[in-house]
Amino acid sequence: MATTASPRTRYPSPPAARFPRCAGKCSPLYWREGTCLEVSVIEVLRVVHYGLGPIGLGVARVLLERPRVRVVGAVDASPDLQGRDLGELLDREPVGVTVVGTLEAVPRAEVVVHATQSRLVQVESQILELVSRGAHVVSTCEELSYPWFHHKAAAERIHEAAQAAGVAVTALGVNPGFVMDLLPVILSAPCRTVRRVSVERRVDVRARRLPLQRKVGVGMTEEEFQAGVQAGVVGHVGLGESVAMIAAGLGWTLEAIVDQVRPVVRDGRVEGLRQSASGIVDGQERVRLDLTMALDLEDPTDRVRIEGDPSFVSEIPGGLHGDVATCALVANALPLVRAAPPGLRTVLELPPLRFSG
Repeated sequence: MATTASPRTRYPSPPAARFPRCAGKCSPLYWREGTCLEVSVIEVLRVVHYGLGPIGLGVARVLLERPRVRVVGAVDASPDLQGRDLGELLDREPVGVTVVGTLEAVPRAEVVVHATQSRLVQVESQILELVSRGAHVVSTCEELSYPWFHHKAAAERIHEAAQAAGVAVTALGVNPGFVMDLLPVILSAPCRTVRRVSVERRVDVRARRLPLQRKVGVGMTEEEFQAGVQAGVVGHVGLGESVAMIAAGLGWTLEAIVDQVRPVVRDGRVEGLRQSASGIVDGQERVRLDLTMALDLEDPTDRVRIEGDPSFVSEIPGGLHGDVATCALVANALPLVRAAPPGLRTVLELPPLRFSG
């Protein structure tokens, strides 16, 4: 019996007038909700840095090497940084960008890299101010990475404000934003069914920045550690957001998140923590995240286990260096967020993250 080959699907070329960012040159596979998501032909992005701590400066270091990015402003609340050239803070030649204390003192930009605080209650007003200025926002705020479970009211306010302003807001980093949420969701792609997802991340914080060491309790007594946990100043922020993101990505209705934080103690002093979070779906633990962060931790690794059809384990020996990966993830997300539909968008809603030089 003769067979006839099915005709290839042909996509019409996008009208240039509707897609001014790419002048109609992009693949229609990148269209979404009337917006072109092609990034390979995007013009130079004007970027402002808001927050110049270790992560904020790390992102600036990456972006100053990117030919399609122009850093036009830098804002930080610290008087010690204000008035200094951004290049000086990075131990390089001046770049012509002077650090100021308020947004009103910087030129307008298409995208703002926001790296100030971890808690959404601390940054909501900052995000809303940036949105009101017509800027897309890429933030490192952990609780903003997936706020729809624990902070729904704030998420709705930011989403509505961003939609009204015609801009997109996304938060990400290595964790949350990639290794313990987006990565396992992506790895589930070849599965016919998924029963359970577990992720283990083991981090030697000896080589990490001092603020992170303090956040995991290094040098404290056990009593100080427990008091810090109760006060919300000790412990990794964002593990619950990662659980919620995995559940949303796999189409599961999350009933509850159960978390636990314990100290890692040697010779009577705290050297880190063990933290876990479980996602309960249909009365069962369907998501389990285990994070150990301590000084001189043996066998650092990132390990994802998918239980389903098929079941498998994916591992990154040595694990991803959190600071390095976070800075790269933020830098690589800029063109995708700038082209995303307006609103508060999680990394699940962006095209696949990848290096974007």
